Amino acid sequence: MTMSRDAAGSRLVIFTDLDGTLLDGSTYSFEKALPALEMVRQRRVPLVFVSSKTRAELEVWRERLQNAHPFISENGGGIFLPEGYFPFPLDAVPWEGYRLITLGMPYEAVRRRFIAMRERLNIKARGFGDMTDREVADLTALPLADARLAKQRDFEEPFVFEGSPDDRLMQEIEREGLRWTQGEFFHIMGDHHKGRAVEMLTRLYVQQHGPVTAFGIGDSLNDLPFLLAVDRPVLVRKMNGRHDDRINIPGLIRTNGIGPEGWNEAILSLLSS
Repeated sequence: MTMSRDAAGSRLVIFTDLDGTLLDGSTYSFEKALPALEMVRQRRVPLVFVSSKTRAELEVWRERLQNAHPFISENGGGIFLPEGYFPFPLDAVPWEGYRLITLGMPYEAVRRRFIAMRERLNIKARGFGDMTDREVADLTALPLADARLAKQRDFEEPFVFEGSPDDRLMQEIEREGLRWTQGEFFHIMGDHHKGRAVEMLTRLYVQQHGPVTAFGIGDSLNDLPFLLAVDRPVLVRKMNGRHDDRINIPGLIRTNGIGPEGWNEAILSLLSS
């Protein structure tokens, strides 16, 4: 694949979060990002989804957005490379039309430890595994069919507290050698994060194409690791009109627009420059 270059001759790659970033946080529309998406397509810049969404969800969004590039699921738990995308041997296992690089702990193990911790601490928290499809749909505002896909988890458990968040659970997660993060919901996972996955995938692009300039665009705390891993980090304004004030890193670009409007603003500016 011939990739667009910047003025210094580096190939360009865009790593993007979805919910609240490329997709509207309440309607999941990407209409306001269409001009930038068209420029990305015309310039043949790889657009890599880096999301808390499951593999099953991301396959749907790849089809909706006509995207044929690799993607990173469940906050960095899995890197899915379309078969034949990179023309060299990969340290990845064949898996249903992909080459899969697994960084995450199996979902069943994460779920068992989540249940044990909340019971030990007597904390009222519910994961997606405790909920029906309808409950997940109501919680996320997803259509029921999409909620079913959100429950098909491979590497991590999203959860909510019944009442105010209890820091004791996050502290226990860390003591157990696991990780937690927060996007729209809290997530418990093994020792993986979006940044590690983005770094690994960037190295594959470098191996194929030479120097790479990586753009990264997100909106929440769970995006911080991969915003630290790219050359040009962008933080999109959230639906409440504010930026996530927990993210403050060197060179960070903050958008004026919210969600996909901000995504469109940032990508058009970055690609035009």
